[in-house]
Formats: sequence, structure tokens, C-alpha cells
Amino acid sequence: MLSSVLSMLLLGLVPPACAQSPQFILSNHQQAQNIPTVHESAIQARRILNLSSIATFSTIFPEDHPTTPLENRPHNLGGAPIGLIDYYASCSPTPHEPTILAISIATSFKNARAGSNVTLSLRYHPPVDHPPGEDIYTYSPANLPRFSLLGYIEPVATSEVENYHIDRCFFEGHPDAEAWKPGNAIHQSWWARLVVEQVYWIGGFGDRAYIGWIPVEEWRGVSQDEVKNARLIGEHGYQKASTRI
Repeated sequence: MLSSVLSMLLLGLVPPACAQSPQFILSNHQQAQNIPTVHESAIQARRILNLSSIATFSTIFPEDHPTTPLENRPHNLGGAPIGLIDYYASCSPTPHEPTILAISIATSFKNARAGSNVTLSLRYHPPVDHPPGEDIYTYSPANLPRFSLLGYIEPVATSEVENYHIDRCFFEGHPDAEAWKPGNAIHQSWWARLVVEQVYWIGGFGDRAYIGWIPVEEWRGVSQDEVKNARLIGEHGYQKASTRI
């Protein structure tokens, strides 16, 4: 898109007064119309968190951490990032903070226990039976929402797991994971959550979607009713004309 705009400018096909700079295309310009607000974007992100159950967990290898011969970890990985896909669930009492079944032997959780912060990255997947798009960009991955949750992992107290049936909530979305529940005979595991400290959101192309940081207060402040009633493009009930969500 940027190369096309620049080519047209060089060829004189676009009047300078009417042409938008490449930076305009990449930014949330104040003249852009119908860009969702930060709160509306927070609702969209929380909706995606609710609809999805798999994310990329990014952590940093510690500078100095003991390893075992079985791990066979290469040298000089300290400070290097690694992203690995894993399960999560949105469970009470903190549905805005992903619930995780942490496997102690897994790299993401080794790094977290060694002091690494954790980032969960998610993107929206339209339903397979979504209606046809208006053009090739409607369902383009570059135009669909994605976001990252930055924070740290903390254990969930046993009393909280029992009182809020967190195991049942998690296994509803991941029935295969019951084999790794705490106390299993395969791997040591524990219930955890990502404590969200920052949210970075890319709602789509910058001329029609918000791109930027969502204050954590906005993220936490979205109600479950707002999440339930929101509809993303491709979902049944989505109405572009009447809603910006």
C-alpha cells in the first residue's frame, strides 16, 4: 500500500493537496473517521481473550541459570527472548487475567520462575462460517485485531482454585490438559495467572482501528456484560453500521 501511494505521488497521479503521507496510513490520525475509542478497543480485546484459549507466551532466558544434561540448552542464551504456544483460560474471579496450568518443566515457566516477565500475544480468528468480506482486506490478518498482554505470573491459591472451580473452568476449554493437573504422575504443575500490567493493541489498519496502549484500568474495567454483548467482524450479529465493535 505504501509503495503504491509513493509511486503515484512520484508519477504525479495524486494531487499533493489530496495525498496522505505514508505516516498517515500507519497512525491514528485525528481526521480518521469511526476509529473505535480506547474503551471500545479494550472491549474487543477482552472479547478475543474470551473467545480464544491459546496464546504465544514470550519470556526471556535468564543470564545465569543452572541447567541439567537432559535439557541440553545451548550456551549464551541469557537475555534472548523465546515465544512458545500454550493454553490459557478466562476464569473467575479475574477473567481479565488469563488462568494458566503451568508445567514446571516447560521453558516458559522455567524462565518465569527465574524472574522473567511474561507477554501473552493473541490474535482474532473469525468464525469459519463468517459472511463474505467486502474486499480482500476485510479478513486479511493485517486488518484483524491482535494484542499483547505484558505482566508476570503468580500462583493461584488452592482456596481460590476450589472456591471458584478454576480447574473445571480450565478443563472445559482444554479437556486434554486434565492429564497434567496438579498432582499428576507425569509432570509437576501448578495453577497460575498472568497479572496484566500493560496492554498493547493493534485493531487493524490505522485509518479505521485504534493502535496503541490500552491503560490497564480500562482493561480491568470492562464488564462481563460488555464482553458478552460485543461482536467482532465475522461473528453472527456483527453490525458495522450500528456499532464500532
